[in-house]
Amino acid sequence: MIVDRKQLKPEVVAYLERISYNGPIDNSVATLTALQNCHVHTIPYENLDIINRVPLSLEIPYLFDKMVTRRRGGYCFELNALFGWLLTELGFTVTNYFARFWRDETQTPPKRRHHILQVQAEGKPYLCDVGVGGIAPQSPILLSENIVHEQMDEAYQLERDSFFGWVLLERKKGEWSRLYTFTEEPQLPQDFIMTSYWCENAQGSIFVSTPMAAIRTDKGRNTIAGEEFRIFTAEGVQAFTPNTQAEYAEALRKYFGIVIHV
Repeated sequence: MIVDRKQLKPEVVAYLERISYNGPIDNSVATLTALQNCHVHTIPYENLDIINRVPLSLEIPYLFDKMVTRRRGGYCFELNALFGWLLTELGFTVTNYFARFWRDETQTPPKRRHHILQVQAEGKPYLCDVGVGGIAPQSPILLSENIVHEQMDEAYQLERDSFFGWVLLERKKGEWSRLYTFTEEPQLPQDFIMTSYWCENAQGSIFVSTPMAAIRTDKGRNTIAGEEFRIFTAEGVQAFTPNTQAEYAEALRKYFGIVIHV
């Protein structure tokens, strides 16, 4: 059933406008796919509040104000919390999970480091995630084994492991490697608070040491690694480091839509 936008809460309409979603409002796979794709192209992954020692909150009103009203971004615990809220408001059934994030790890990572979503659409479960700072699925992944999901020049598939549960694999240079793993243990919103607090404050957390940002674009993606901005397109990578605070603020606005005052 397609829902009239006039029946939606003003906050939901504002969120849809924030991610530039103009399609139908229903519980189809097509709508879920379009919503996720719009999200990763409009709301950036970023940890600038952590770097600047601004305390985070995972409460929905705070996240809405930050990412919709103030047009900022966030990291997985913020992004997927708010996206999950949006999907729930639109009538999808959403379940929150923790995941182990394996990319760039040389040892087994801790389980409770990444927030992901399982979303029901057309009677089937899909993995949805708008909270990865690097390359990750920009469309939902059907929760089924050994189906290769080609997404532009990327590919993903799920397999099962007797201990780690579901394994999301990414294809890199013709080889499959783990992106993250997860089990189907439902989590409540408050279950993510302690982990997020650790990520914000622990000396060993990657989030406190260097600025990070990423967003999909029509031509590729834009990222920040430390002080360096990287603009990825089919033609290659343009990398530069702003020389002044004013140049840094302008690059944030231009490439991520983030406005800061200097």
